[in-house]
Amino acid sequence: MDKKALVVVDIQNDYFPGGRWALCGVEEAAAQAARVIDRFRERGDLVVHIRHEFKDENAPFFRPHSEGAQIHESVENRADEPVVLKHFINSFRETDLKAILDRHGINEVVVVGNMSHMCVDGMTRAAIDFGYKTTVLHDACATLDLAFNGVTVPAAQVHAAFMAALAFGYAPVISTDEYLAGRADG
Repeated sequence: MDKKALVVVDIQNDYFPGGRWALCGVEEAAAQAARVIDRFRERGDLVVHIRHEFKDENAPFFRPHSEGAQIHESVENRADEPVVLKHFINSFRETDLKAILDRHGINEVVVVGNMSHMCVDGMTRAAIDFGYKTTVLHDACATLDLAFNGVTVPAAQVHAAFMAALAFGYAPVISTDEYLAGRADG
Protein backbone atom coordinates (compact mmCIF):
# COMPACT_ATOMS: atom_id res chain seq x y z
CA MET A 1 0.00 0.00 0.00
CA ASP A 2 1.25 3.46 -0.90
CA LYS A 3 2.08 5.85 1.91
CA LYS A 4 1.45 9.38 0.62
CA ALA A 5 2.70 12.85 1.33
CA LEU A 6 1.51 16.15 -0.04
CA VAL A 7 4.36 18.49 -0.93
CA VAL A 8 3.24 22.12 -0.98
CA VAL A 9 5.85 23.99 -3.00
CA ASP A 10 6.49 27.71 -2.48
CA ILE A 11 2.98 29.02 -1.85
CA GLN A 12 4.43 32.19 -0.37
CA ASN A 13 3.36 35.80 0.04
CA ASP A 14 5.56 37.31 -2.69
CA TYR A 15 3.64 35.33 -5.32
CA PHE A 16 0.29 36.92 -4.38
CA PRO A 17 -1.15 40.30 -5.47
CA GLY A 18 0.87 43.04 -3.79
CA GLY A 19 3.91 40.77 -3.51
CA ARG A 20 7.22 41.22 -5.29
CA TRP A 21 6.60 38.52 -7.96
CA ALA A 22 2.84 38.06 -8.39
CA LEU A 23 1.73 35.03 -10.39
CA CYS A 24 -1.27 34.66 -12.69
CA GLY A 25 -4.09 32.73 -11.06
CA VAL A 26 -2.20 32.21 -7.81
CA GLU A 27 -5.22 32.77 -5.56
CA GLU A 28 -7.28 30.17 -7.40
CA ALA A 29 -4.39 27.69 -7.39
CA ALA A 30 -3.81 28.22 -3.66
CA ALA A 31 -7.51 27.62 -2.98
CA GLN A 32 -7.23 24.26 -4.77
CA ALA A 33 -4.08 23.43 -2.83
CA ALA A 34 -5.91 24.24 0.41
CA ARG A 35 -8.62 21.70 -0.49
CA VAL A 36 -5.98 19.00 -0.93
CA ILE A 37 -4.22 19.99 2.29
CA ASP A 38 -7.54 19.57 4.10
CA ARG A 39 -7.99 16.07 2.65
CA PHE A 40 -4.48 15.00 3.62
CA ARG A 41 -4.99 16.33 7.14
CA GLU A 42 -8.35 14.54 7.46
CA ARG A 43 -6.70 11.26 6.49
CA GLY A 44 -3.71 11.81 8.77
CA ASP A 45 -1.32 11.82 5.81
CA LEU A 46 1.89 13.83 5.83
CA VAL A 47 1.85 17.42 4.55
CA VAL A 48 5.27 18.97 3.89
CA HIS A 49 5.59 22.67 3.11
CA ILE A 50 8.48 23.98 1.04
CA ARG A 51 9.56 27.58 1.62
CA HIS A 52 12.03 29.20 -0.74
CA GLU A 53 14.37 31.97 0.36
CA PHE A 54 17.19 33.33 -1.70
CA LYS A 55 20.43 33.90 0.18
CA ASP A 56 20.90 37.37 -1.34
CA GLU A 57 19.27 40.34 0.42
CA ASN A 58 18.93 41.97 -3.03
CA ALA A 59 16.98 39.08 -4.58
CA PRO A 60 13.97 40.19 -6.64
CA PHE A 61 11.64 38.21 -4.32
CA PHE A 62 11.79 35.76 -1.39
CA ARG A 63 14.41 37.88 0.34
CA PRO A 64 15.82 36.29 3.50
CA HIS A 65 13.60 36.67 6.57
CA SER A 66 11.10 38.85 4.68
CA GLU A 67 7.32 38.77 4.98
CA GLY A 68 7.21 37.96 1.26
CA ALA A 69 9.15 34.75 1.85
CA GLN A 70 6.65 33.48 4.43
CA ILE A 71 4.06 30.81 3.65
CA HIS A 72 0.78 32.38 2.56
CA GLU A 73 -2.03 32.26 5.10
CA SER A 74 -4.32 30.34 2.72
CA VAL A 75 -2.12 27.24 3.09
CA GLU A 76 -0.40 27.96 6.38
CA ASN A 77 1.33 24.98 7.94
CA ARG A 78 0.22 23.49 11.23
CA ALA A 79 2.78 23.21 14.02
CA ASP A 80 3.14 19.45 13.43
CA GLU A 81 3.81 19.82 9.67
CA PRO A 82 7.41 20.07 8.48
CA VAL A 83 8.54 23.20 6.68
CA VAL A 84 11.59 22.70 4.48
CA LEU A 85 13.66 25.80 3.80
CA LYS A 86 15.36 25.70 0.40
CA HIS A 87 17.65 27.99 -1.56
CA PHE A 88 17.45 26.27 -4.95
CA ILE A 89 14.80 25.33 -7.52
CA ASN A 90 14.97 21.62 -6.66
CA SER A 91 13.30 21.12 -3.26
CA PHE A 92 15.57 18.16 -2.53
CA ARG A 93 18.85 20.02 -3.13
CA GLU A 94 20.71 20.67 0.13
CA THR A 95 17.53 20.16 2.22
CA ASP A 96 16.19 17.43 4.48
CA LEU A 97 13.11 16.78 2.30
CA LYS A 98 14.17 13.27 1.28
CA ALA A 99 15.07 12.38 4.88
CA ILE A 100 11.63 13.58 6.04
CA LEU A 101 9.82 11.56 3.38
CA ASP A 102 11.92 8.47 4.04
CA ARG A 103 11.55 8.74 7.82
CA HIS A 104 7.78 8.65 7.33
CA GLY A 105 7.97 5.70 4.93
CA ILE A 106 6.59 7.76 2.04
CA ASN A 107 6.67 6.20 -1.41
CA GLU A 108 4.14 8.47 -3.15
CA VAL A 109 4.06 12.26 -3.34
CA VAL A 110 1.42 14.65 -4.60
CA VAL A 111 2.78 18.02 -5.74
CA VAL A 112 1.02 21.40 -5.65
CA GLY A 113 2.42 24.92 -5.65
CA ASN A 114 4.46 27.49 -7.52
CA MET A 115 5.93 28.19 -10.09
CA SER A 116 4.77 25.57 -12.57
CA HIS A 117 7.75 26.08 -14.87
CA MET A 118 10.41 26.17 -12.16
CA CYS A 119 10.06 24.71 -8.67
CA VAL A 120 7.01 22.51 -9.36
CA ASP A 121 8.77 21.12 -12.42
CA GLY A 122 12.06 20.68 -10.52
CA MET A 123 10.35 19.04 -7.54
CA THR A 124 8.41 16.62 -9.73
CA ARG A 125 11.37 15.51 -11.82
CA ALA A 126 13.59 15.05 -8.74
CA ALA A 127 10.89 13.07 -6.91
CA ILE A 128 10.62 10.72 -9.87
CA ASP A 129 14.41 10.41 -10.01
CA PHE A 130 14.40 9.43 -6.32
CA GLY A 131 11.83 6.72 -7.03
CA TYR A 132 8.70 8.30 -5.55
CA LYS A 133 5.42 7.66 -7.32
CA THR A 134 4.42 11.25 -8.13
CA THR A 135 1.23 13.06 -9.14
CA VAL A 136 0.88 16.76 -9.98
CA LEU A 137 -2.39 18.63 -9.49
CA HIS A 138 -2.31 21.11 -12.34
CA ASP A 139 -5.00 23.49 -11.11
CA ALA A 140 -3.25 23.78 -7.72
CA CYS A 141 -0.17 25.28 -9.43
CA ALA A 142 0.47 28.74 -10.85
CA THR A 143 3.04 30.61 -12.90
CA LEU A 144 3.51 33.89 -14.80
CA ASP A 145 4.11 35.23 -18.29
CA LEU A 146 7.60 34.58 -19.59
CA ALA A 147 9.60 36.19 -22.36
CA PHE A 148 12.14 34.54 -24.64
CA ASN A 149 13.89 35.83 -27.73
CA GLY A 150 11.48 38.74 -28.09
CA VAL A 151 8.36 36.61 -27.64
CA THR A 152 6.06 36.93 -24.63
CA VAL A 153 4.55 33.61 -23.61
CA PRO A 154 1.31 33.99 -21.61
CA ALA A 155 1.19 32.25 -18.24
CA ALA A 156 -1.57 29.87 -19.34
CA GLN A 157 0.64 28.63 -22.19
CA VAL A 158 3.73 28.38 -19.96
CA HIS A 159 1.70 26.36 -17.46
CA ALA A 160 0.18 24.13 -20.15
CA ALA A 161 3.55 23.44 -21.76
CA PHE A 162 5.17 22.39 -18.50
CA MET A 163 2.20 20.32 -17.35
CA ALA A 164 2.13 18.64 -20.78
CA ALA A 165 5.85 17.85 -20.54
CA LEU A 166 5.45 16.35 -17.06
CA ALA A 167 2.40 14.34 -18.15
CA PHE A 168 4.22 13.13 -21.28
CA GLY A 169 7.14 11.53 -19.53
CA TYR A 170 7.14 11.94 -15.76
CA ALA A 171 3.92 11.81 -13.79
CA PRO A 172 0.15 11.84 -13.93
CA VAL A 173 -1.02 15.46 -14.13
CA ILE A 174 -4.66 15.72 -13.07
CA SER A 175 -7.10 18.24 -11.60
CA THR A 176 -7.78 18.66 -7.91
CA ASP A 177 -11.36 17.46 -8.44
CA GLU A 178 -10.14 14.29 -10.19
CA TYR A 179 -7.67 13.62 -7.40
CA LEU A 180 -10.15 14.19 -4.59
CA ALA A 181 -12.85 12.14 -6.35
CA GLY A 182 -10.80 9.04 -6.89
CA ARG A 183 -7.09 9.19 -6.59
CA ALA A 184 -6.93 10.38 -2.96
CA ASP A 185 -8.30 7.13 -1.58
CA GLY A 186 -6.53 4.82 -4.01
